Amino acid sequence: MYEPIRTKSVHTMAAAPEVPHRSREEELDIRLAGQLTALLTITDELHARATRDGGGTPDDATGAAPDGAALAAAAERIAEQVARLSGGHYPLRAEPSDDSSPSRTEALQQRAHTLAGNALAVATSRGDAAAMALTAERMEAHAAPLRDRDLATA
Repeated sequence: MYEPIRTKSVHTMAAAPEVPHRSREEELDIRLAGQLTALLTITDELHARATRDGGGTPDDATGAAPDGAALAAAAERIAEQVARLSGGHYPLRAEPSDDSSPSRTEALQQRAHTLAGNALAVATSRGDAAAMALTAERMEAHAAPLRDRDLATA
Protein backbone atom coordinates (compact mmCIF):
# COMPACT_ATOMS: atom_id res chain seq x y z
CA MET A 1 0.00 0.00 0.00
CA TYR A 2 2.72 2.49 0.92
CA GLU A 3 5.89 2.76 -1.05
CA PRO A 4 9.08 3.09 1.01
CA ILE A 5 10.91 6.43 0.88
CA ARG A 6 13.89 6.09 -1.40
CA THR A 7 15.50 9.51 -0.91
CA LYS A 8 17.02 11.01 2.16
CA SER A 9 14.86 13.35 4.14
CA VAL A 10 15.70 17.03 4.08
CA HIS A 11 15.35 16.95 7.86
CA THR A 12 18.21 14.57 8.53
CA MET A 13 21.36 16.30 9.65
CA ALA A 14 24.47 15.94 7.63
CA ALA A 15 27.08 14.07 9.58
CA ALA A 16 29.81 16.44 10.67
CA PRO A 17 33.19 14.74 10.34
CA GLU A 18 34.83 16.51 13.28
CA VAL A 19 32.63 18.48 15.61
CA PRO A 20 34.75 20.07 18.31
CA HIS A 21 33.43 19.38 21.77
CA ARG A 22 34.53 21.10 24.95
CA SER A 23 34.79 19.48 28.32
CA ARG A 24 32.74 20.68 31.26
CA GLU A 25 35.86 22.31 32.73
CA GLU A 26 36.51 24.23 29.52
CA GLU A 27 32.92 25.43 29.41
CA LEU A 28 33.14 26.57 33.04
CA ASP A 29 36.42 28.37 32.29
CA ILE A 30 34.76 30.24 29.43
CA ARG A 31 31.73 31.12 31.55
CA LEU A 32 33.82 32.28 34.49
CA ALA A 33 36.07 34.37 32.22
CA GLY A 34 32.96 36.00 30.73
CA GLN A 35 31.45 36.79 34.13
CA LEU A 36 34.74 38.21 35.37
CA THR A 37 35.18 40.30 32.22
CA ALA A 38 31.73 41.81 32.75
CA LEU A 39 32.62 42.48 36.40
CA LEU A 40 35.87 44.08 35.24
CA THR A 41 33.95 46.46 32.96
CA ILE A 42 31.71 47.58 35.82
CA THR A 43 34.69 47.88 38.18
CA ASP A 44 36.49 50.08 35.64
CA GLU A 45 33.38 52.25 35.36
CA LEU A 46 33.13 52.61 39.15
CA HIS A 47 36.87 53.37 39.33
CA ALA A 48 36.49 56.12 36.71
CA ARG A 49 33.60 57.62 38.67
CA ALA A 50 35.57 57.49 41.94
CA THR A 51 38.59 59.23 40.46
CA ARG A 52 36.43 61.74 38.59
CA ASP A 53 34.57 62.56 41.82
CA GLY A 54 37.77 63.20 43.74
CA GLY A 55 38.93 59.68 44.59
CA GLY A 56 36.83 59.07 47.65
CA THR A 57 34.25 61.78 48.21
CA PRO A 58 30.94 60.42 49.45
CA ASP A 59 28.34 59.56 46.86
CA ASP A 60 25.10 61.53 47.12
CA ALA A 61 22.84 58.50 46.72
CA THR A 62 24.63 55.93 48.84
CA GLY A 63 26.62 57.95 51.33
CA ALA A 64 29.50 55.53 50.74
CA ALA A 65 32.89 56.75 49.64
CA PRO A 66 34.09 54.76 46.64
CA ASP A 67 37.81 54.17 46.99
CA GLY A 68 39.54 54.68 43.64
CA ALA A 69 42.74 52.91 44.67
CA ALA A 70 40.86 49.85 45.94
CA LEU A 71 38.79 49.70 42.76
CA ALA A 72 41.94 49.95 40.61
CA ALA A 73 43.59 47.14 42.56
CA ALA A 74 40.45 45.01 42.29
CA ALA A 75 40.28 45.62 38.54
CA GLU A 76 43.87 44.46 38.13
CA ARG A 77 43.22 41.30 40.16
CA ILE A 78 40.12 40.56 38.09
CA ALA A 79 42.09 41.11 34.85
CA GLU A 80 44.76 38.67 36.09
CA GLN A 81 42.12 36.02 36.78
CA VAL A 82 40.60 36.50 33.33
CA ALA A 83 44.05 36.18 31.75
CA ARG A 84 44.69 32.98 33.73
CA LEU A 85 41.39 31.51 32.53
CA SER A 86 41.89 32.69 28.93
CA GLY A 87 45.30 31.21 28.35
CA GLY A 88 47.28 34.34 29.16
CA HIS A 89 45.20 36.76 27.09
CA TYR A 90 44.32 39.88 29.06
CA PRO A 91 40.80 41.20 28.43
CA LEU A 92 40.09 44.34 26.47
CA ARG A 93 39.16 47.24 28.73
CA ALA A 94 36.16 49.40 27.89
CA GLU A 95 36.18 53.18 28.00
CA PRO A 96 34.05 54.43 30.93
CA SER A 97 30.93 56.46 30.17
CA ASP A 98 30.46 60.14 31.03
CA ASP A 99 27.18 59.69 32.92
CA SER A 100 27.90 60.78 36.49
CA SER A 101 24.43 60.65 38.04
CA PRO A 102 24.18 59.13 41.54
CA SER A 103 21.43 56.76 40.41
CA ARG A 104 23.78 55.38 37.74
CA THR A 105 26.43 54.72 40.40
CA GLU A 106 23.87 52.88 42.52
CA ALA A 107 22.79 50.80 39.51
CA LEU A 108 26.43 49.96 38.76
CA GLN A 109 26.99 48.84 42.36
CA GLN A 110 23.91 46.60 42.15
CA ARG A 111 25.01 45.17 38.80
CA ALA A 112 28.55 44.54 40.08
CA HIS A 113 27.13 42.73 43.11
CA THR A 114 24.98 40.53 40.86
CA LEU A 115 27.86 39.77 38.49
CA ALA A 116 30.15 38.90 41.39
CA GLY A 117 27.48 36.52 42.70
CA ASN A 118 27.13 34.85 39.30
CA ALA A 119 30.91 34.52 39.02
CA LEU A 120 31.04 33.08 42.54
CA ALA A 121 28.52 30.41 41.57
CA VAL A 122 30.55 29.42 38.50
CA ALA A 123 33.84 29.50 40.43
CA THR A 124 32.31 27.28 43.10
CA SER A 125 31.09 24.70 40.59
CA ARG A 126 34.52 24.86 38.93
CA GLY A 127 36.31 24.44 42.28
CA ASP A 128 38.55 27.48 41.68
CA ALA A 129 39.62 28.74 45.13
CA ALA A 130 41.36 31.89 43.84
CA ALA A 131 38.33 32.98 41.79
CA MET A 132 35.97 32.12 44.67
CA ALA A 133 37.95 34.30 47.08
CA LEU A 134 38.12 37.19 44.62
CA THR A 135 34.43 37.10 43.72
CA ALA A 136 33.34 36.76 47.35
CA GLU A 137 35.47 39.79 48.21
CA ARG A 138 33.95 41.77 45.32
CA MET A 139 30.43 40.75 46.36
CA GLU A 140 31.09 42.08 49.85
CA ALA A 141 32.67 45.28 48.54
CA HIS A 142 29.71 46.02 46.27
CA ALA A 143 27.15 45.03 48.90
CA ALA A 144 28.46 47.53 51.45
CA PRO A 145 27.29 50.67 49.60
CA LEU A 146 23.92 49.03 48.97
CA ARG A 147 23.53 48.21 52.69
CA ASP A 148 24.53 51.76 53.64
CA ARG A 149 21.93 53.13 51.26
CA ASP A 150 19.24 50.87 52.70
CA LEU A 151 20.15 51.95 56.25
CA ALA A 152 20.09 55.62 55.28
CA THR A 153 16.61 55.36 53.75
CA ALA A 154 15.15 53.23 56.57
